[in-house]
Formats: sequence, C-alpha cells, structure tokens
Amino acid sequence: MKWAYCTNGFAGHRLPEALAVLADLGYTGVAVTLDHGHLDPHSPALAGEVSRIAGLLDRLGMDVVVETGGRYTLDPVRKHHPTLVSEDAGPRVDFLITAMRVAADLGAPVVHLWSGARPGGLPEAQAYPRLARRCARLLDEADRVGVTLGFEPEPGMLVADLDGYERLRAMLDAHPRFGLTLDVGHCHCVEGDDLVTCLRRALPYTVHVQIEDMRRGVHEHLEFGEGEIDFVPVLAALRGYTGLVAVELARHSHAAPQVAHRSIAFLRRAHERAGAGVAGIGRPAGRG
Repeated sequence: MKWAYCTNGFAGHRLPEALAVLADLGYTGVAVTLDHGHLDPHSPALAGEVSRIAGLLDRLGMDVVVETGGRYTLDPVRKHHPTLVSEDAGPRVDFLITAMRVAADLGAPVVHLWSGARPGGLPEAQAYPRLARRCARLLDEADRVGVTLGFEPEPGMLVADLDGYERLRAMLDAHPRFGLTLDVGHCHCVEGDDLVTCLRRALPYTVHVQIEDMRRGVHEHLEFGEGEIDFVPVLAALRGYTGLVAVELARHSHAAPQVAHRSIAFLRRAHERAGAGVAGIGRPAGRG
C-alpha cells in the first residue's frame, strides 16, 4: 500500500515542513489540499510555488494527488461555496480547472472533487443534469491536461453514495477520466451494504482512496480505533488497488505529527494482519 496523508490535516504547518514530516514518518505519498495555506489557488506566485513543491516531492520520493475540499477557499463566509450544483458555479469550475493545471505541473495523476449540497428548491431531477453538464466541461480540461477526476460521494451532498456516483457516471457515458475517490469512512457511514461489499463494488472505478475511522450514520472523521471499522478486511479488500491510500483527518491539525505517526503505525499493523489473514485490530499504539 502507498500510504499518504491529506495536507488539510497539517493546516498549522507550511507545506514543505508538512512534506518533510510525512516523509520522515514513512509516508510515500501526499494528498495536497489547495487552500490559503498550501498552494493558494489565488496567489500570483502560484506557478513558482508549484514548481518548488514539485521539486521537493521528487527529492522526497513522494507521489501526489490534488484535493479540492478546502472549506473557505472560494467564499470567506459560506463553507464550500459555490459548488458544482450552485446556480453560479463559475468560481468552482475555474478553481477546479486551476487544480487540474496544478496537478499536471506537480505530476499528480488525480484531482479530487465532489458535488456539493443540492440547493433548496432545486429538484433532484434538475440537479443531476446541471452537475453532469459541469462535470462534462471539466472532463474536457482533464483530457487536455492529462489528469483523471476522482469524484467523491460525500454525506449530505447531492452525490452522497455509490448509487449517486454510478448515476452520474452513466450520465457522463462512463468517461474514462471520471473516476471515484473512495472514502472508506463515508462508505461505512452511509451505505446500506457492508463495507467490504461496498469496496469490492467501488474498486473498478477507484482512482484515489481516503481513509479514516467513522461510526455508522455520523459523519465525523475519527482517528483509527475510535470508530467502528475493522480495517483488516478493508485493507484486504483493497488488494489490487495501486493508487494512494490517504489518511484524512482535517480537524486534527493541532497534533498533526503525532496523529500522522499513530495513523501510519496503525495502518501498517492492519495491513500486516490482512496479509496474514488475521481478523481484527485493536486501538493504535500510544493511545490511552
């Protein structure tokens, strides 16, 4: 497995510092969330910073994907606004086009994105075609720059589960660059089937994996061992997947190095047990 960490969980660190910490801990990949603190998409110096980070990633031997889930990246008042299903999605589309160009310059094969919540008063029957039209425009740019979109179902959004992703994928004629960002915790939170069944269903589409612990019906990203998920069968079900498996703990920046250390230690133990066919794994080492 290629263990990675989302930089939204290192919000208190400069990006080069975060990359150095993660490399020292043994991570071989990173999911860079474009935001005010890390590769600010609005910065006039963005191109130079992207070039500098690309060089650093190469020296550290780290793979990278680009994530676009910053909370107030586009609007300082409304979290995640505008979205791809907002009436005026222009700023979101422009941001995602920038993200794809950044990804191409970083050598990142995948750009992560999501739908956003359905606006009040907009019927679902109209929301999906609106979303599909905007995704089709983004796929034109993805073809041009040579990256793949990793679309993430998100609890509470228009596309909240695998059914929604597959519906949207069909509307886009199963475009080869329209992949899935598979969030393990989200599957446990919202899907009706058991987690291993969901992972096997999702794997043919999956181009990026996010991982964290979670409880069914509660959308809260938890450290490993604090939720309900048994990660040994999860990692066994991911055999054959060759992309990054990125820990996403965006609200843990206050203790980022320690959380990242505990996370990779936990995942390595779970992965060893998955390979040995041993069921179950306890709480992470170092936790009281």
